[in-house]
Amino acid sequence: MLAENKLKSLAEWAKGNSKDELIWASGYLAGLAYQSGPVAAEEVTPAVKVNLKPTIVYATETGNSKKLAVQLQTLLKKNKIQAKVSDAFQYPLDKIEKEEFLIVIMSTQGEGEPPQNAQKFYDNLGNLSKDLSKIQYAVLGLGDSSYPFFCRAGEVVDQQLQRLQAKQVLPYQKADVNYQPVAEEWFAQVLQILQNQGTAASPVASLPKQASVPDGKKSYTGTIKHKVVLNDVGSNKQTFHIEIISEDELDYEPGDVVGFYPKNSAAEIAEIGKLLGMPLDASSLEGKNIKGLSKKSLQQLAELFEIEITEERADLIDILEKYPQREAVELSPLLERLHPVAPRLYSISSDKEAHDGELHITVTLNKFHAEQKAKKGFCSSFLEDYPVGGSLSFYIQKNLHFKLPEEDKDVIMIGPGTGIAPFRSFLAHRDVTGAEGRNWLFFGEQHFVSDFYYQTEIQEWLSTGVLTKLETAFSRDQKQKVYVQDRIRERGEEFAKWLADGAYLYVCGQKEPMSRDVENTIVEVLTQQNDWNKEEASAFLETLEIEGRYLKDVY
Repeated sequence: MLAENKLKSLAEWAKGNSKDELIWASGYLAGLAYQSGPVAAEEVTPAVKVNLKPTIVYATETGNSKKLAVQLQTLLKKNKIQAKVSDAFQYPLDKIEKEEFLIVIMSTQGEGEPPQNAQKFYDNLGNLSKDLSKIQYAVLGLGDSSYPFFCRAGEVVDQQLQRLQAKQVLPYQKADVNYQPVAEEWFAQVLQILQNQGTAASPVASLPKQASVPDGKKSYTGTIKHKVVLNDVGSNKQTFHIEIISEDELDYEPGDVVGFYPKNSAAEIAEIGKLLGMPLDASSLEGKNIKGLSKKSLQQLAELFEIEITEERADLIDILEKYPQREAVELSPLLERLHPVAPRLYSISSDKEAHDGELHITVTLNKFHAEQKAKKGFCSSFLEDYPVGGSLSFYIQKNLHFKLPEEDKDVIMIGPGTGIAPFRSFLAHRDVTGAEGRNWLFFGEQHFVSDFYYQTEIQEWLSTGVLTKLETAFSRDQKQKVYVQDRIRERGEEFAKWLADGAYLYVCGQKEPMSRDVENTIVEVLTQQNDWNKEEASAFLETLEIEGRYLKDVY
């Protein structure tokens, strides 16, 4: 708010200016505000009515892009700008030339690819031949700088829109895992341009310097102090509890994750050398991904080997065994077509204070069959084989979007399988700090006797009152399978009341099908308990997500 005398002076000055001059002055004053430090975008109000109606298209894998799209829409509405939001999967690309102002928020997966449900939008945009010269646009990319193709999918979308002659009003912005500060400043820039009717004389040059991209990562060297299998005899699974210590003080909080770069086994490297007809040692393929090669990588290998590869995903050994080389291949061109090993991330399952500065993880050995061959997951088998007492490198990545609330707030935690990991950290932290908020845990696995991870600790927390309520679902202990979502449905009335009373909701574990089934069940419960329709219940969940009360860590 301005003081009354300043407001009066500003009103007198405004009387002597034209509409165009007032628009220019609005942008000028906003620019001055940015030079003296970031301004909360909500504080900026348009000097004139904005006629542009932007469309925000999001492409998401874990929900972050959708969350930001809704957040931006809310901001624009507060500033009297009507914006619509569309999932890339549903966006009618054949009508794109009717847009005035297009905003794209695009996540990147794997080897620079878009989320799976945005693949059609991504491919069709690349094949489009329309004239988009009347459209103004801006693209925000989300990704993880640990991976070799950081924010590549959004970069490609930006390039395609430029190819179609659309007018770029902001440089392509990349945002790392701690994306919120970058996104908020980018939102403020978008708002400023819209308030100027999207017609700044030189919008890209005149905007404030783009936000730096904090990576929120710190590297360490540690030692595996202890490793034990949590499953009992007869289990179908092999889940490890691993404890790591370091001479350096480990800096993490409940909800943070740890990243490992797994190394290729000596046996596999030797086998690849044999199949290629060349001697290879441990350093020959160091840092190169030879497991689970993507379709893009396989296409590049097919060109190198001059063969037709029909597989869409396979290990390098599988390809060399199935397609023996007619001629010797040099190592250098092969290395060029193998991408760097991407890190594997695991939720930290310890609390620094409660566990004497140690770092604990909970890892299930990934076992599966491909082409009738038994296989193991790259990093889970790497950790399975890593010796106790062995030294290994890792990094800790802050997860600002999966944190405990204030100590007096209630939390609902839904974590089947290894999704229990961060909630062990949560409960240990709330125990050691004496937090007053109530805690409700939903846990599920296959069998009670053999697969109840951290059972002793959980029951201790339940007996001392740290854990207010516990719901378990052991799917194979009865004829009809029971999952955590069934327990949510059974406790629907109380579940809805906890949320209505301000509880924070957390989900961790497999994205498909668990997290989707859980969310659908929560929508169903909210519909029944509040006499809402499905759209109202979904909107309530979206509001919780925007407010930071519905948090997901799914993979």
